Amino acid sequence: MVAAALGRPRIGVLSIQGAFAEHARVLERVGAEPVDVRAPGDLAGIDAIVLPGGESTTLGLVAEESGLLDALRRRLADGLPALGTCAGMIVLARAVTEGAQPLLGGMDIVVRRNAFGRQRHSFEAPVAVSGLDGAEAGAPVDAVFIRAPWIEESGTGVEILARHGGHGVAARQGDLMVTAFHPELSGEHRFHEWLVARARVCRERGDERRERHVGAQ
Repeated sequence: MVAAALGRPRIGVLSIQGAFAEHARVLERVGAEPVDVRAPGDLAGIDAIVLPGGESTTLGLVAEESGLLDALRRRLADGLPALGTCAGMIVLARAVTEGAQPLLGGMDIVVRRNAFGRQRHSFEAPVAVSGLDGAEAGAPVDAVFIRAPWIEESGTGVEILARHGGHGVAARQGDLMVTAFHPELSGEHRFHEWLVARARVCRERGDERRERHVGAQ
């Protein structure tokens, strides 16, 4: 109740594997109430969701077996904003270039897994990202790449926000945003600020719809 009174959106963090605790800390710093999401019922009442890094096949399989993947597909189709980082970018894609795994298919991108190499090839690099607001708007992102994917193909409705080595590493489609790197590990907060802003807008729209429904009764 306190969080709602202060206008803090409730943002789910898929807490199956990966750096979900780090995402939760960033969300708290930028004015949201993080909520662990491990089962379909945990999606109730959230205003947005973060899909963190980890092992994308494991994330997809566990979420599929619990029914969470189908429930999340429905919420995304209804307009739930989402931020997917690294493995989260893969899970949000419509396809991967090799192998097969459960995907949400919410974003019109094809992703190549481990495109920058395996664990020993992890690296950090400054990356210019367009479309980020906040006090540091325009400043490069300190991007942490860990077994990072890249965007191999994208549909016409997808805006590529950043490239590294000629490949797409951040993109947006409507209220969905993805990064191949880990902003939660470098102190970067602008992606989470964007998600919080979108969550507030979508919650306001939902409140307006409920008010119109009540008024029509």
